[in-house]
Amino acid sequence: MQLFMRILRSTVIGLLVSGALIFIPAGTVAYWQGWTFIAVFSISNLIIGLYLALKDPALLERRKKVGPAAEKRLVQKIIISLCFVIFLLLVVFSVLDWRFGWSHVAPWISVLGDALVALGLMFILRVFRENSYGASTIEKMEGQKVITTGPYAFVRHPMYVGALIMAAGVPLALGSWWGLLFALLTVPVLVVRILDEEKMLFGELEGYEAYARNVRYRLVPGVW
Repeated sequence: MQLFMRILRSTVIGLLVSGALIFIPAGTVAYWQGWTFIAVFSISNLIIGLYLALKDPALLERRKKVGPAAEKRLVQKIIISLCFVIFLLLVVFSVLDWRFGWSHVAPWISVLGDALVALGLMFILRVFRENSYGASTIEKMEGQKVITTGPYAFVRHPMYVGALIMAAGVPLALGSWWGLLFALLTVPVLVVRILDEEKMLFGELEGYEAYARNVRYRLVPGVW
């Protein structure tokens, strides 16, 4: 029961924060794109939280340790700080774009953006179902093993694939084309995070080197 209350509390806090981030810069609550995005984002995260609470509470606890302070490697503290800043800028700039009409996004494109947000988050849930060691921080955990099934059979870091899909959907959902520029900024940041993460995995996780020989691509099959 305590775990479910924590999820409920986190959901309410998330609603309040996302509402402030969206409706303050929008200057109005008459913004259906903002309401729809909040609903899709919140419900998707709630589904993830409830699934982990029921099926993998240990992973849910690990996922709660998030942010620069939770990272043990200096480079990861910097990277995760940049990720937070970029995401905040992505949301706020996209809302300002909608407010001042810098670009025009058709309603069906915004609906498509919401679908991408949900798809990205549900893909992350699929990764969690395959990998119980998918913590928010970069560190080797006791008993951790190399995962080679599911999405991991195609790319070595599928969780970041989900994150990129979601990031691409956010500006479109909020009614912005220009916001895609901030979504693109997440790519080099994630590349640096992955490269540093793999230094740890190659050095500390038994079997990872053999896995990397079998699964060549880190993020996008056929590309990188």
